[in-house]
Order: sequence, then C-alpha cells, then structure tokens
Amino acid sequence: MKFKLVLTQQRLIALAAAFLVVFYNQTFFRKVFDVYGLAEPNIYFVCSLAVFLFAAIVALLTLVSSKYTTKPILAVILVLAALASYFMDSYGAIIDESMLQNAIETDTAEVMDLFSLRFLLYFILLGLIPAILVLKAPMAYPSLRRGVIGKSITIAMSLVIIGAVMLAFGDSYASFIREHKQIRYYTNPLAFIYATIKYAKGFAANDEPLSLQTIGEDAAIPLTDIDRELVVMVVGETARADRFSLNGYSRITNPLLEKENVVSFGDFYSCGTSTSISVPCMFSNLGRDDYTKSKASGTENALDVLKHAGVNILWRDNNSSSKGVADRVTYEDFKSSKTNPDCDAECRDAGMLSGLQDYIDSTKSGDILIVLHQMGNHGPAYYKRYPKSFEIFKPTCNTNQLESCSAEEINNSYDNVILYTDYFLSEVIRLLKANAAAFEPALLYVSDHGESLGDNGLYLHGLPYPLAPDEQKHVAALMWFGDSFHIDVAAIRKKAMQRFTHDNIFHTLLGIMEVETQVYDQAKDILSGNG
Repeated sequence: MKFKLVLTQQRLIALAAAFLVVFYNQTFFRKVFDVYGLAEPNIYFVCSLAVFLFAAIVALLTLVSSKYTTKPILAVILVLAALASYFMDSYGAIIDESMLQNAIETDTAEVMDLFSLRFLLYFILLGLIPAILVLKAPMAYPSLRRGVIGKSITIAMSLVIIGAVMLAFGDSYASFIREHKQIRYYTNPLAFIYATIKYAKGFAANDEPLSLQTIGEDAAIPLTDIDRELVVMVVGETARADRFSLNGYSRITNPLLEKENVVSFGDFYSCGTSTSISVPCMFSNLGRDDYTKSKASGTENALDVLKHAGVNILWRDNNSSSKGVADRVTYEDFKSSKTNPDCDAECRDAGMLSGLQDYIDSTKSGDILIVLHQMGNHGPAYYKRYPKSFEIFKPTCNTNQLESCSAEEINNSYDNVILYTDYFLSEVIRLLKANAAAFEPALLYVSDHGESLGDNGLYLHGLPYPLAPDEQKHVAALMWFGDSFHIDVAAIRKKAMQRFTHDNIFHTLLGIMEVETQVYDQAKDILSGNG
C-alpha cells in the first residue's frame, strides 16, 4: 500500500511561508544581526521576528487563497521572491515602488547586464523548482463552508501569534520600528508585495486619460536678444560628485576638463536615486518635494516651455529612454549601430556627437538646445561602459557580479568610466568651440543620481530617498561657457560650493536660453544675477 501525502491549503501555505522565511530572507536577518548581535536577550527578539514574519506571510497568503488561486499565487510569489532575494543578497537593493518602476522600464541590454550564473541559480533553485513543486503538490480541498472556517481560524491564529510576540517583546519592537525601520524594506516577500500594490494603484491612477497640462505658453525670447544660443545639456548616468577630480578626488579622473574653464558644482544633489525618477523630475517645475510620476507625466516640462519660446530642441539617447521627457520634441535613439557609429561591445556615448555639426548647420534660425542622455556609469557592468583604451586604473572588475570583485577592482572600473565621461564632455566642448563664431555656446552637465560601490555593503542605486546614502544622491554637475557667451563666469564660480539640486535645472535651462515666462523663478536659476 502506497502512502501519498495530500496537503490542505493551510498546510501548503504554512510550508511555503516557512520556506520563504528561512531561505529568502538572508539579507533581512543579516541586517538584524548586524544591529542586535547574537547575545541574550537579543537572540530571542530575533527569533520572534522570524515568527512574526512567518505569521504575517501565512495571514496574507491565506487571505487570498482559494481552490483556484492558492497554487498559482504561491508559485508566482516564490519566483518573484527568488528574484527579490537575488538583488537584496547581491547588491543590498530594496524592492520598493520606484525599484519596480525601474525594473519595468529596463531594456534588454540592461537585463543582460544583470544576468549571471548566480542569478540563474537563484531563479532555478529558489524560484522555478519550488514553484513547480507547489503546482504539482496533491491537494485536498474542503467544502466551501469548511474552507471559510479554516481560513478564518488560520488568519485569527496568525494575528494572535503576531500580537503575542509583539506583546512579549514590546520594548524591542518599539525600538526596532522607531530606530531601524529601514530594515523592514528587506522583509521578503512582504516588502515587494506592498510595493507592487502601491505601484499598481499608482499605475491605475496614471492610466486614466488626462489632458496634458500646458505651462509656460507665454514663453518668449526678448527681441533684444539677437545672439543665438547653442546649449548642449548632457544628462549623466550614475556619476558621483566625489569621483570627479574637479571636486578634489585624489585620482585624476578629469584630466581633459581640468584644462577647460569649467565650473564644477561640488554640492549638487539629485531628485531621486533612479533614472526613472530623476530624469523627469529634473526637467519638471514640480521640485522633489512635490514630484510624483503622475504629476510629471501630466504636466509639460522645461523642453515644452522652451519649445513654446521657439527654441530648436534635439534629444539624443544612449540610455534606456528619456522617461517621457522628450515625448514632444525631436528624439533620436543612439543605442544601436544603425544610428551610432561608435559601437564595439556596446554603443558609446561619444557616438551621439556624430552628425551634430550637420544638425547645427541645417538649423538656420533660432536658439538650439541639444540634450545628450549618457549610458555613463550604468552598473553593475562598469567594465563595459568604456573602450579598452580608457582602462587606466587597474586591476578592474570584469564581471557584473560585484560581490566577486575586490573593492579596488570595483572602484577602478567605476573610475575608468569617469575618465571616459571626461573625454566625452571634452569632445562636446570642442564641438561648441567650433561654433563660437555663430553662437553663444554653453555646456550643462548633471548626473541623474549617484551609486553605491560597496559602501556599507550597498551596491548600485535605487534606495528610497530618505534611506539612501549620500553616494546615491550627491551627483556630479558642471558648466562651461564659450568666450562669446555673455556671462560672468567668475561670479558663477563663487557659487560652486553652494547647495544646488535638480530643482534648479528647470529654471536654469530657461535662464541660460534667456527665455522669459511666468513659470520661470529667478531665485532657482543657478545663473541668475551673473549676466
């Protein structure tokens, strides 16, 4: 006689919850142990956290369980939790609403940068195999009445357990919630389930057809401004301010820019810690405090206002996209060798300069703003972001598995990309100098966000802004002006160590193009008072 194990819904959920707590929460418990250690009585509190997490997962999964949903939901959660666990364990990443947005907007090339044997092992061992076992597990389903009673009892027992552990360790939980609330972002799968619900609610709200709110329709360039402006704005990617030798970094990472009369702003901060937030935010007039994705996507931005004023605008992109900023201006994709002539292992930022002189020459009237969106220091495969000739700092980290590289190798690879950005920006300046006779030329460079390079066990970027370290928010920013540009560079240089943020970009763009409009705030223009 063969014995066949048949599971009930509650038993399957309990097994899955225990499996999730033990195998998918390494980062959560590592951070808890970093704070509390293993000494008594803290070890009992840590054990209570495991019980709390188990009971919370059981209650949540029981709430959405039914004859037709239990297995599919468990399978999906196991796969997603495996992916979340990979990013938490490998990079110290937090899976919140903005991180989900980044993941959804990630292109194929960025996905391939993250793919590795370690990623595959997490996906198969913690995701695919457990999901298949759940789907194939024999189940006994009770009647509707007994099922409802069973679910109610399970949820009630889970809540009692949660209440009991919180009561038993009340002071510890109060301290944990008050002083270490950032650790809760690593609870898996609760954190990403919460983030998914928030993202879905926001997406549903954004999906409602809303008319685009126009701003700055009164924008105009004064008739007295007879000189044509040629401004190139370079939107950098993942460039930390403290890695620019222009800002005092011990390594010479800006050998070419140091020969130019650039003004580097050493105290510049980003709007967000991800491209999907920072890029639309810096071009909006909302400011970081009022910024939301729905507000930004439903309102015109700086490029629209400049377009109202008659400025010729071209956006070239070697990154994933403009994140909606360039939807209403001329946009060119340079991530392919079909358009970018400078491609080897991948298409280089310098390729975006190809044909720009022809564009400038063919634009016979009006001011010109050209936006170049870099691939820059996009990680984790920093070694791919520069040609071999720029591999000056050695040894390098020649893999996307940062945890397998030394701190020296990671930093060397990252700094080599800064060297390449230095070259790229110097080439932009060379182009601008070549047009100084016909235009007032200027360069504005600002990175979208920074990057963690293993500092405090964190890698990459994307942490919630209040929790993110300075390395993810303190960004590189600089300006260069041609000799024919009517501006007091010495006066601007005196502002170089003032605190500026992405909130200043909208108004600085209007100011540098000499556009007059009611939406322009002179107090937020970095260049105000220096004409």
